[in-house]
Amino acid sequence: MWNQGWRNQIWNEVNQSWDVIVIGGGITGAGVFREAVRAGLRTLLVEAHDFASGTSSRSSKLVHGGLRYLKNAQIKITLESVHEREQLLKQGRGLIGRLGFLHAHLAGDKLPGWVFRSGLMIYDLMAGSWSHRHYDDLDMRALCPPLTTSALIDGYRYFDAQTDDARLVLRLIREGVLASGTALNYARVGGLLRSRNGLVRGIALIDQSPEAKGCSVEIEARVVINAAGAWADDLRGHIQQAPRLRLLRGSHLIIPGERLPLIRALSFHHPWDGRPVFALPWQGVVLMGTTDVDHDSPAQTDPAISQDEADYLMAALEYVFPEQHLTPGDVLATFSGIRPVVDTGKADPSRESREHVIWREKGLLTVSGGKLTTFRLMARDALDALRRELPQRRTFDPKQPVLGPLPTGLIVGELPPPTRLYLEGRYGSEAVDLLAAAGAGELTPIPGTPTLWAELRWAARSEGVVHLDDLLLRRTRLGLLLPRGGLDRLFQMKPIVQPELGWDERCWADEVSRYRKLWENSYQLAVDGSQ
Repeated sequence: MWNQGWRNQIWNEVNQSWDVIVIGGGITGAGVFREAVRAGLRTLLVEAHDFASGTSSRSSKLVHGGLRYLKNAQIKITLESVHEREQLLKQGRGLIGRLGFLHAHLAGDKLPGWVFRSGLMIYDLMAGSWSHRHYDDLDMRALCPPLTTSALIDGYRYFDAQTDDARLVLRLIREGVLASGTALNYARVGGLLRSRNGLVRGIALIDQSPEAKGCSVEIEARVVINAAGAWADDLRGHIQQAPRLRLLRGSHLIIPGERLPLIRALSFHHPWDGRPVFALPWQGVVLMGTTDVDHDSPAQTDPAISQDEADYLMAALEYVFPEQHLTPGDVLATFSGIRPVVDTGKADPSRESREHVIWREKGLLTVSGGKLTTFRLMARDALDALRRELPQRRTFDPKQPVLGPLPTGLIVGELPPPTRLYLEGRYGSEAVDLLAAAGAGELTPIPGTPTLWAELRWAARSEGVVHLDDLLLRRTRLGLLLPRGGLDRLFQMKPIVQPELGWDERCWADEVSRYRKLWENSYQLAVDGSQ
């Protein structure tokens, strides 16, 4: 699937009538695509850039119940999120795992400790398990040795979950494709087709791949679903609808695990403004996040952290981990994502609701807002809203599992059980094929990461890689985990991936140059303050 030549095959066959066209290859579009295919609908998903290249590869990697939303009385989304988190934990083993959190109650916090504890009680009641616990300051320091701030009063333990967001999106899409759906990256919607009565009846699609030279086609469908995330208002503009979304930017710093050795996530309130922030372990590094600021320029696929945001996050690190003596020079990488929320004009961006919305306008259905954890609910709500226009009024069974079953009998040599589960979770039923494709010595991790060399070969061969950043920032996360985005290890990657991709020497050089520029502009922290 998605081997060399796959794009040409799809472009040769795409000009047909579809039941559903989904615009947007992030978590929302992937969820809609998977549910529509499962219901037996002829479904096409198109993405202007790469799958998960927008917000869905730049989240905080949390599948969380939205504890902080309780403070804003957003009870409904918290309850839904807790339920979905528990379902995903059961069905996504190896890809979605439980994560222990410690919450540090610090002197000067605007939110009293008893209020946070009350929120945890409600949180646990929603999940049906009593897992939070109070600790005094000495126990907190024992559980988190880098927590050396003199402001510590006491704290609490609770649990949430985390994932690899980009791999979750890709697994959903690939399971949909294996079940007869069609998905295409680097395919931009240049316009919406309208019927005589003005209703949307299809799309004008433009091939954005390097060899395409502007190839375009018009495609019709019973229903068109706008799941374009931060770009949803741009599509709505094609049918003369006024913008309704507020774009917020969330940025993160990535710290090497050896400089900040955490085995649990730590949440606390920022000393400057009292906003909840966190430091959490993920794939051998630590993510420090997140900001929540208005993104006042047009939506970008690769936004960059601002100097103000970097200063804000560094101040939080220095406040709670003073003995680590962290400086901007310790930052391995950064990433920023743009999330759309419904614009109600609140002065504080963090108080805008994270509940999803569905708008039906001139035949175009837009589903937006929400959060990664609730993607399944968003998908089903969107499809339910269109049921009357779908063949035989298909129904969508809420008891169906989100993800397909893991393969059985996945045993290769002395592959450790944790590695087998890691591969099963990330690749689902295709883990067997990945192992079969592995070359000699490729079932070992790339130093400093959990990523196997074999994952590079499989991604290059079968996962629709068009550009080098697809491979290093989304199929694998090496661009976030390795120094300088992995540029210093490209000489080792090249003999594995170049033949699989079919790139000649000139193409390889162009892709390396493109990736270097992208990483330096959007993922590297400018220590001198020039960014």
